[in-house]
Parts: sequence; structure tokens; C-alpha cells
Amino acid sequence: MTEHPQPTDHARHLVRGAYDVHIHVAPDVMRRRIDDVTLADRFAEAGMAGFVLKSHYVPTAERAEVVRRARPGIDAVGAITLNASVGGLNPIAVEIAGRGGAKVVWMPTVDSANQRRCQAAEPEGATPPMWARLQADLREAGMAADPVEVLDADGTVSERTRQVLRLIARHDMTLATGHLHGDESARVIDAAVEEGVRRIVVTHPEFTSQRIGLDHQRDLAAKGALLERCFTTPYTGKVGWDLWFTNIREAGPENSVLSSDLGQPFNPPVEDGLALCADKLLEAGFQDEEIRTMAVHNSRWLAGAEPLPDAPARATGAKA
Repeated sequence: MTEHPQPTDHARHLVRGAYDVHIHVAPDVMRRRIDDVTLADRFAEAGMAGFVLKSHYVPTAERAEVVRRARPGIDAVGAITLNASVGGLNPIAVEIAGRGGAKVVWMPTVDSANQRRCQAAEPEGATPPMWARLQADLREAGMAADPVEVLDADGTVSERTRQVLRLIARHDMTLATGHLHGDESARVIDAAVEEGVRRIVVTHPEFTSQRIGLDHQRDLAAKGALLERCFTTPYTGKVGWDLWFTNIREAGPENSVLSSDLGQPFNPPVEDGLALCADKLLEAGFQDEEIRTMAVHNSRWLAGAEPLPDAPARATGAKA
């Protein structure tokens, strides 16, 4: 595999107790760098608390339970992503996931209308992500699904979306905005707050299909959402590090959460992701306390874990 940077000991210390709230590991329908049980061992060695198992295609609550039983020291967290493979905005799938212990619900990603439009606009010859190749295989096999829409034709949040949000609130799960457009995210977040959802995260706002500007990020944070800063977004050149740093500074570290989005065979080891984030932030002048808030305290809040004694008010669920 490609040589990758190694985190410093100081960075590893800063992220002890953290959850990585966005990873892609085996078993999966795509080739991955590591499996979930082996990753649990690596997280235990690094002193991290756990990870959220994300799949674009299948719910992961049952799988997370198996990992927790196999490796009791690490909290594997189940999730569901509302793409076509689970019926899109399917309240039954969300209810079953909630009853099964899932703690995170992603709005549509690969099947969102926004992602479909962005993918269609990619220049010829661009290297597609791994899931885009699978989407193409499904289309060629005659299994293309309609885009999953979260808004009605008049731009209001659909009743189907609101039903899903009510279930997220009922089971006290975390809402992640997936690959929605920034304007869609704002409307869904407003509806989520109205329906009683407590934990909300804007999925990688710098990603190519989001490109949410700083003013818009500030507005989303003011609604109570955390802004997810995925390591792979700048590491793979989808956005410059300087813009990534600027957005964190200007929107406020307290409103950001670090994740890796790792697991691809060609990217760094998953267990190194948060520490590599920490090293980049240290080089850019961020303080230890700011990094720990983003990597540890805010990730624990989204994962539904108990706050640590040094957690700020927001990460304990208290009003700041």
C-alpha cells in the first residue's frame, strides 16, 4: 500500500477517548482496507472509544452489536443511510434501525438528488469514488433508482421526511445530512429541530457535492448543528487545507466535529485518521483544547456516549 504520514504521539494523545463518527470498513459491498473487528483492536490500542459504522447500502446496527460482543472494550455504533437500497425515506427501515440500536441516520448520500446532479456534471475522465462505480454497475444492470427527494415540489420538507425525523427524535438518534444540497440541509435541519431531534451534524460541508460556503455554515451551526470536518476531504485534494482550516476557525471549533471518512484501500489506516487530523490542525496553530473539543467531546455527543469530565457544555447536552 501507499506510504502515508504517521501521527505524532501528541496527536494520538489528544484524540484518546474519541469516536470516529464516519468510517467505511469491511464487510461491505466494496473493497475496504480493514474489517470492523480488527479495527476495534486497533482503536483499543490507540485509546479511542469507538466508531460509527457507515454503509451507503445496508443498515449496520446488528453488525455493530456483533463487534461490541467480540470486542467489549470498543463501542461500535450502528447506523442507517436512507438510499434506495433501504427504500429511501423509509420510516419502517428507520424504526427497525432505531429498535435495533442504531444511533445515526444519514439522509440520502449516493442516491440524493443533489449527488445525482453533481455526478452528472463531473468532467469526462474524472476519477469516480468507489461508490460511483457501483452506482454505474447498478444502472447498467437495469437497477437505476429514482433520486431520493427530501423536499416537495414547492421546496417544503416532505411529510415523508418529517415522519423519518420524528422517528429519529423518538429513538434519540443523530441526524446526519448526507449528500444533500446546503439549502436542502437548512430546511431539513429546521424541520428536525421542530420535530425534536437533539443531535444534528452537517455531513462534510466541504465535499464536492456540498461546497457549503462559510456564511451558510455559520447559519447551520446557529441552528444547533455540528459541522463535520472529514479528513479525507482535504487529504484527497477535494478542498485545500487552508480553506478547511479557515472554515473551522471562522465557524468556531466548538461547532465542528472531526471524522476520518477513511476505509478505502488506498488511503491511510482508519485508526490514524483522527490523529492525522490533529497533527494538521496543530501545524495550523489550533490549540489542544480546540482539537480535543472537535475530536473527542463533540464526537462523543453525536455517538450518544457519556461526556467526559472535561467536556464543554454543548458536548454534555446542556445549553451553552
